[in-house]
Amino acid sequence: MLDTTPLTAAVDRFADHLRAAPQSRLQRGAAAEALGLARELSARAQHAEDPEREPRRMPDAGMFAVADQITVAGRDLAVVLREPGELAEAVALVEEAQKRAGV
Repeated sequence: MLDTTPLTAAVDRFADHLRAAPQSRLQRGAAAEALGLARELSARAQHAEDPEREPRRMPDAGMFAVADQITVAGRDLAVVLREPGELAEAVALVEEAQKRAGV
């Protein structure tokens, strides 16, 4: 079994920073960046579970929900990952999104 702790830790860090960020920072793009990440992680998890089915798009639940959305999507992906390369790629996605979000 693949140890996905690096992914869940990266997702938790980003989510914690989002929760602590001021509303103005979220409005300036951090929330949009986080939503984009949540959607990507969710799509990857859904594809891994059922490659034949088109992934459902994660809805925009608002700027104050994005931390929870990336947490859920990241944990969903962590459950289905099987390859170390996929894990490393997912961790890099999270870390890059956090940098772009500026939190």
